[in-house]
Amino acid sequence: MTIEYQNDPKLENAALDALWATAWGSSSPRDFQPILSRNLAHVGAFSGTRLVGFVNVAWDGGIHAFILDTCVDPAFRHRGIASTLVERAKILARERGAEWLHVDFEPHLTRFYRKLGFAPTEAGLMRLGD
Repeated sequence: MTIEYQNDPKLENAALDALWATAWGSSSPRDFQPILSRNLAHVGAFSGTRLVGFVNVAWDGGIHAFILDTCVDPAFRHRGIASTLVERAKILARERGAEWLHVDFEPHLTRFYRKLGFAPTEAGLMRLGD
């Protein structure tokens, strides 16, 4: 099965909602268009016309970019898709002027992001809401 990667593909909410449902277990429909319209870049992984992987690159409008929402459909995991998505996102962020690329992740993803070149940092996190 061939996976095709696209930089900044036009993505409909339905395709992202379907991926979120399988990758994150989220069944709440969302409007992704405001996010996609303001980001620095995003990369999609496709099996045929089906979106099976995604990564978003948010930014501060200057030199800092942020990897967000890296996800792959569980049926397509362990094939290097997430690594390829992040590698492509790194290239796009650099080409588009970012000098620093940040990522926050859960502890079980430490090895994954370290292998991709992300160094450990200290950071803080606060949940704003319920």
